[in-house]
Amino acid sequence: MLADILITILLIASTFYLTIVLLRFLLQLARADFYNPISQFVVKATNPLLRPLRKLIPGWGGIDGASLVLAIIIQAVTFVLILIALNGGLPAINPITLVVWSVLNVLDLIVKIYFWSVIAIVVVSWIAPNSGHPAIQLIAQITEPVMRPVRNLMPSMGGLDLSPIVVFLILNVISVMIEHMKMAAGLGAIGLGL
Repeated sequence: MLADILITILLIASTFYLTIVLLRFLLQLARADFYNPISQFVVKATNPLLRPLRKLIPGWGGIDGASLVLAIIIQAVTFVLILIALNGGLPAINPITLVVWSVLNVLDLIVKIYFWSVIAIVVVSWIAPNSGHPAIQLIAQITEPVMRPVRNLMPSMGGLDLSPIVVFLILNVISVMIEHMKMAAGLGAIGLGL
């Protein structure tokens, strides 16, 4: 029972911080408003771990490699701690397998962030169009790089934007692919609930 409680707390805490780190990556990828109060929180929450890592891993072409590497490291440490809690000690695990599991989970979380962000944008467009709330503006900025290419390909529907449906379809296909890769990598077999 204690191990289950520790694993639950660890999963919640690590997923929360991992989401913040990935938000920083996505905010920089989308070139979102740096002065948005939520952006400022994300930067302040991630700077202590990202600053030293940025000295080793510079950004390239608008992609923040240090944030991705930090996310993979956090996920790998989480996996190791969960395996220790499950096994009562440090299990013998192949480092390459650990990295593959971590990369797949990070990719899965990125897809989930986009999925829920698109849902939020669709709901807000119905409830409060033209809202100036910082969170809504930030979500719109994060989803724009995913939505814009689909909007550009779709014909005009007289003011009706059907691009979220196509984006949902694409995100679901990617999610299914990631789930199958997780199973193939043995991630589902250890029963972490991830």
